Amino acid sequence: MGVTAPVQAADIPAPGEIVMSPNIRHVTNVPKPEALTDINTDMAFQGDYAYVGNYYGFSIYDIRNPKKTSLVSSVVCPGGQMDVSVYGDLLIGSVDSSRNDDSCNSTGQSATIKESWEGLRIFDISDKSNPRYIKSVETNCGSHTHTLVPDRRRQSVYVYVSSYGPSDTYPDCKTPHDLISIVKVPLSDPQAAAVVATPNLFPDGGYPGVSLPYPDGKSATTGCHDITAYPEKGIAAGACMGDGVLFDIRDPERPRVTASVRDEVNFAFWHSATFNNDGSKVIFTDELGGGTRATCNEAIGPNRGANAYYDIVRGRLTFRSYFKIARHQADTENCVAHNGSLIPVKGRDIMVQAWYQGGISVVDFTDSAHPQEIAYFERGPDNTAGPLFGGFWSAYYYNGYIYGSDFHQGLDVLKINDWRTNQANGVKMRSLNAQTQASYPERGHGRDDW
Repeated sequence: MGVTAPVQAADIPAPGEIVMSPNIRHVTNVPKPEALTDINTDMAFQGDYAYVGNYYGFSIYDIRNPKKTSLVSSVVCPGGQMDVSVYGDLLIGSVDSSRNDDSCNSTGQSATIKESWEGLRIFDISDKSNPRYIKSVETNCGSHTHTLVPDRRRQSVYVYVSSYGPSDTYPDCKTPHDLISIVKVPLSDPQAAAVVATPNLFPDGGYPGVSLPYPDGKSATTGCHDITAYPEKGIAAGACMGDGVLFDIRDPERPRVTASVRDEVNFAFWHSATFNNDGSKVIFTDELGGGTRATCNEAIGPNRGANAYYDIVRGRLTFRSYFKIARHQADTENCVAHNGSLIPVKGRDIMVQAWYQGGISVVDFTDSAHPQEIAYFERGPDNTAGPLFGGFWSAYYYNGYIYGSDFHQGLDVLKINDWRTNQANGVKMRSLNAQTQASYPERGHGRDDW
């Protein structure tokens, strides 16, 4: 049975009130560090540590006992979004905020100025209590998000940099911007990291978009928002604003588009992508309203600002269904499909996902034509900040627990107890970068640093 959810306005929780399904338990909350004065963003995991990005830097948490999750250190280094990935002793962060230089003391500066900087920052995290900033790499249009693709010899890691928003007034981000930047980071000498390729993914220009007011407009393709790689299968999926695409990445410096799809009826902005474990399905998300609108309501309906499930059939993307949380949110609550990851259950396809102020949802999409929510957690409207500006940025499953990165409330730890997911408790991964998927084993340890 799925979760029976309230859908009436009268059922919206009070500000800050926690509501959840019976099979979810709230383990702990660790407030956001005072030093990081902006909002929390994406997360990564490695060993006994969680890494949480913030527009003002990032934090490292000790999660060896999730019930006693504690802050180890924070790095103040402004430049949004600071989406993070970890590999070995390196943390890589995305900066899609034009700065006057690449330092952690930088200030905002217009992208119309040639000397402005944005791109990747690389930190040495071998000492968790004292990370060191060691390298920056400037990239076209900055780095909104990024994806790690390790080479098969484990001598280097490639970073696929997704960015968008070009303008002919930006010297380093002119139109058309139909590319990604590929940065190669030699693991023995990370300070030699550099851009090695900028492949044009959309030689035809991509989807031209539909210029209508919200909520009816459709984004044109001017780059990708997010790419998820599945290195051991040699594939990747890209959510590229107006297009959803599949890539062949067996040669990581030369990704090749093999299939693409558009949704000119319901999808406004192709935001992110997740494969199922065997690589036969892709979940694309639509970030209608850019994460700053109240889309989880009757007016917007169930098919916009939602997940779309596609089966991969003979190399092509075949649409199967949409899913959107049924719990209507207040008009002050930003709510739309956002970042999530698989829960490692062999034989089933289950994903946990953030919905901003819509909370955290767990969905079984084993039957991709009939996805079903099986658990949820959410707070009532966040009145600690302005309206339409709060909630969970990301929700990921790692080694038996669900971790949620909340804009203002910090890091939440949840535990799900459900017959459909309990098998996952026996799967221990050494690391998790959600945009770099790895197949999970029946039990025991997953692959290291994929």
